[in-house]
Amino acid sequence: MSNKKNRGRTRRDSSDQACSTPGSPRLTTSRSPSPSLSFGGMDPGSPMGLGDNDPNVLKFFKPIDTNETLEVPTDKPYKINPPPRDRPVRLYCDGIYDLVHYGHMRALEQAKKSFPNVYLMVGMNNDSETHRRKGKTVLTEGERYESMRHCRWVDEIIADAPWFVTQEFLDEHQIDYVCHDDLPYASAESDDVYAFVKAQGRFLPTQRTDGVSTSEVITRIVRDYDKYLRRNLERGMSPKDLNISFLKEQELNLQKHMSDIREQIKKNIRGTREDLAGELEDLKAELRHTKLFWEDRRQDFVRGFSSMFGSQVEKIFGKKRREDESALPENGLATKRIRKDSLESKSSSSELS
Repeated sequence: MSNKKNRGRTRRDSSDQACSTPGSPRLTTSRSPSPSLSFGGMDPGSPMGLGDNDPNVLKFFKPIDTNETLEVPTDKPYKINPPPRDRPVRLYCDGIYDLVHYGHMRALEQAKKSFPNVYLMVGMNNDSETHRRKGKTVLTEGERYESMRHCRWVDEIIADAPWFVTQEFLDEHQIDYVCHDDLPYASAESDDVYAFVKAQGRFLPTQRTDGVSTSEVITRIVRDYDKYLRRNLERGMSPKDLNISFLKEQELNLQKHMSDIREQIKKNIRGTREDLAGELEDLKAELRHTKLFWEDRRQDFVRGFSSMFGSQVEKIFGKKRREDESALPENGLATKRIRKDSLESKSSSSELS
């Protein structure tokens, strides 16, 4: 291969230590080509993911199985060529890969596990092309290349990769399949940048991981911008390091002070509630104890009272009872006398009339 074709790529075996310093526009690497692999062997990058048997991981992510056959999907609206059988299948993934996250890793893992023996190449766009077409990245191209160099699934990194995959590029790198999710990926020049690859039967789809993207990660940071600023100020960074004004610093200090007050109030409220709850429980326990004490002593008090004042009580209530009984006959006679007088009066009135 000519020096021109080797530009932007270097190969690395187990004795190779580093490719370049971070920030270099040509930082790139490759692992040695995959040896022939039995189904029980280990390919470069290790086809077994570390979380495949972890129950905590399985709650959120379905394991990505290795395709141990050379079969390709047949349910797509575009054709997919059969893979070669006498050598490793050469797959290519491309992208910016800024702030590398698990969505990137799972896409690369799917590509690596597409066949029993895969040589996976990753093409990464440089800063000038990316900034012109999509905007500013968080990491520089050298930092992005270096991050990808540590991915277990990747065998070779191609720096300064073209924004569009061309026929010349496919032939130069002997690419059997380009891997990407199969939704149309539009650009200013095309409705689907992978259309011509699909037309050649050299496109192999992967499944996109929902819920994560570089844009979503950046959105989280922007949403909690003030919190991260306060955190870094507390860690000793200066306002100049954070590119904030004196007024912004004072605003953040005030926010921090107010946040501390709120937390202290919440803490005190929780403590007061816990203290009151404890005191109420103590009071309830004391009342229960008092009630049981008096219930146990009730009979003793009744017996003591009777033995001390029983004769006097009997005299008092006995006298009262006798007075009531003696008064009953007189009341009865008086009532009879009143009724008799009333009847006689009514009889006289009727005779006069």
